[in-house]
Amino acid sequence: MTLGVLALALVAPLSPVQEASPFVGTGGHGHTFPGATAPFGMVQLSPDTPMKESWDGCSGYHYSQNNILGFSHTHLSGTGVGGLGDIMVMPYRGKASEGADVSSTFSHDQESAQPGYYSVYLQTPKAKVELTATPRVGFHHYTFTGVGQDANYLVLDLNHGVQNQTIDTFLKVEDSTTLSGWRKSRGWGGERVVYFVMKLSQPMGSLIVPGEKKSVDGGFGGKVRAFIPVPKDVLTKVGISPTGIEGARKNLVKEAPGWDFGKVKAGTQKVWNDVLGATTIEAKDPKVRRTFYSNLYLSYQAPNLFSDVDGAYAGHDKKVHTGAKYQHYSTFSLWDTYRSLHPLLTLLQPDRVDDMMQSLVSQTEQGRAVAPVWPLWDNETYTMIGVHSVSVLAEAYLKGYRGFDYEKAYEQMKKAMLSNYRGLDSYNKLGWTASGRGQEATSKSIEYGYNDWCMAKWAEAMGKKDDADFFYKRSANYRNHWDGSTKLFRGRKADGSWRRPFDTLGLVGDEYTESDSYQYLFAAQHDIDSMIELNGGPEGLVKRLDGLLTMTSEIHTGIPDITGRIGQYAHGNEPCHHVLYLYNYASAPAKGAKVLRHIMSTMYDDTPEGQIGNVDCGQMSAWYVWSAMGVYP
Repeated sequence: MTLGVLALALVAPLSPVQEASPFVGTGGHGHTFPGATAPFGMVQLSPDTPMKESWDGCSGYHYSQNNILGFSHTHLSGTGVGGLGDIMVMPYRGKASEGADVSSTFSHDQESAQPGYYSVYLQTPKAKVELTATPRVGFHHYTFTGVGQDANYLVLDLNHGVQNQTIDTFLKVEDSTTLSGWRKSRGWGGERVVYFVMKLSQPMGSLIVPGEKKSVDGGFGGKVRAFIPVPKDVLTKVGISPTGIEGARKNLVKEAPGWDFGKVKAGTQKVWNDVLGATTIEAKDPKVRRTFYSNLYLSYQAPNLFSDVDGAYAGHDKKVHTGAKYQHYSTFSLWDTYRSLHPLLTLLQPDRVDDMMQSLVSQTEQGRAVAPVWPLWDNETYTMIGVHSVSVLAEAYLKGYRGFDYEKAYEQMKKAMLSNYRGLDSYNKLGWTASGRGQEATSKSIEYGYNDWCMAKWAEAMGKKDDADFFYKRSANYRNHWDGSTKLFRGRKADGSWRRPFDTLGLVGDEYTESDSYQYLFAAQHDIDSMIELNGGPEGLVKRLDGLLTMTSEIHTGIPDITGRIGQYAHGNEPCHHVLYLYNYASAPAKGAKVLRHIMSTMYDDTPEGQIGNVDCGQMSAWYVWSAMGVYP
């Protein structure tokens, strides 16, 4: 026994990088990717599988698959819409031809991942793959282990993408170890271009580009897939940029100047250890620790860095902007992330907050949208409802962040909230967002009310009393959707009459956003006193919350997002994320805590199925981190 205790004492504690698993959420409906990335990096170097065109393949990868198409450099984490998947590289042995199938089978037994590192053995080309990344560079190591006469290639596929269409590509051989080019695609949000420079550790053989490809500027145009002859053991580095080939080159030279794969991997993993290790937990259960650090890891995937090492970035006006004195970010899933993720970043990633806020200011200034809604690369996708750039900008200001142009931000958001954007016209004129098929009107009114309240708090803090009074008053507009007979929020027409028929378990997409009337019952997060009043006081609120958790889980919709249901509480989607904490306001915290613990232990774990719904750029995981701390923002 003494020897056993001594042996345990000599075992070094695991680091956060050893405890966090990038595979969490890659199965089920989590929609995450397992590949290598730096915290909030521009590059997400990860495998793509054949399921990439399905809803559960939004990230390009799904754990249920046993075939890999290749390794591309950009991916989304946990979204409900797919995209990116740019600049794919794949090892291949065989004949180079236009129709060659370069995909490969693999086994999860020969696949591993840690933050900043991914490895897999590909059975078809008999090649070991190792991947790591810096913020703007993907670093690959390929080792071909097979014997025979077949040639070894790295296939560079510029036509490949995840749920988007390639418009055009360009590839140029600069010298025996350098290629450069770009991929232009059209998908979620519009057109975008990704530029790259690819360096090889050893000279390549004669490049083969099968098919009739047009010659452009000394290179290849059209939808290019190139076969690059390489030796058995080869390293390659790919720098990417939204601004141009020279931007990609600068990123590559600055962030990965040498060929020491292990050094780059160690450097990125040290960053991950520092970022994750800044938050420590007392839990001893290895599974609980792995689950916590995996969720913290998933909370640091987005927003994504979107400027080059010299500060240049591509704006929403489709122009390259230089001279910025901040790091520009994109990938803001605001309808999701204003709830838990952005509050978490203000607490745990304070050095990034001002730059993220200034990014929203620049996007508003340069883009066509009244305010950022769901920015992706240099596009606005207009996905989801509300004006939640208001929410995160106001929160940053109220928490003391002053390193962004908050005066301009305030005027931008005020203008947005007084505009006619997406039902705000009737919300302003009538006092509610009038029902109309497909408008999600009831949800919009409630969320505009929350945005109004955020504007009021912001105005009050800045000494703008008239604005504060106006927005405080208008933040109560949501109450015009309250039906005292059903005690639910429901759709209201422009003439003031209720929309009929009223299916309390339906109208998803018509009146409610990815929810039904019960899942939006407590959505006025800014006005808890009124919610208590409308639901019959503290005791009435407890009864309504109890009823929500015990009633039927049936919903009259085929939308797959509404998962993790306990009665009508749906943890797999965002509108319910704050609901259990409302027990605290009715002096019944133990009731909420019991269900919270149940959710944390049954809807989260350290496996690929360890997320009950879409991670949504970190919102689902940030909820877990907050709840592990015992609070909710």
